[in-house]
Amino acid sequence: MLSDLIVSRVRVKILQLFFLSPNKMFHVREIVRRTAEEINAVRRELFHLEKCGLMTKERRANRLFYLLRRDYPLYYDLLELVVKTSGLGGEIIKNKTKLGKIKFAMLSGSYARDTSKENKNVDLLLVGKIVLPEISQLVRKEEIKKEREINYTVMTEEEFEFRKRRRDPFVLEILWGPRIMVIGDEEELVA
Repeated sequence: MLSDLIVSRVRVKILQLFFLSPNKMFHVREIVRRTAEEINAVRRELFHLEKCGLMTKERRANRLFYLLRRDYPLYYDLLELVVKTSGLGGEIIKNKTKLGKIKFAMLSGSYARDTSKENKNVDLLLVGKIVLPEISQLVRKEEIKKEREINYTVMTEEEFEFRKRRRDPFVLEILWGPRIMVIGDEEELVA
């Protein structure tokens, strides 16, 4: 997945840590703890990521904190890539055959950006013939990791198309919002 494209194992872990919690600042030692990598390797990668403009550092007291820069030109592309290949998106792709016949799997943009604190939005939409106990198990694991509830909806293709044709407000809200397609074609989803 992500490690197929980026050869540095440490860089992959750092990108996953930051993009799966995009609004958080991390102290160097916390990054070392969470990635389970050597401090010098982490510092080297952080230096490289700061030099290329993806991260910024901030000194507070005598600690150094790092934060993603949202104005980096590839920020949202990297966010989408990490969300698709790690966390819940990665688990859905990895367990695709166990989950049934998935036509569409989509994560909301607010879930990916970690801004859906109110839990009003649907974080995950699955369309197809889904094995409910399998998906609920994956979602439960991710809820424990993220320490928050994940709202998900499962529909058959027929139900989804019917509700789309009837201009169901619930489905339209999902289709009008920002999203990251994990499985399926986005144009086909909204057509």
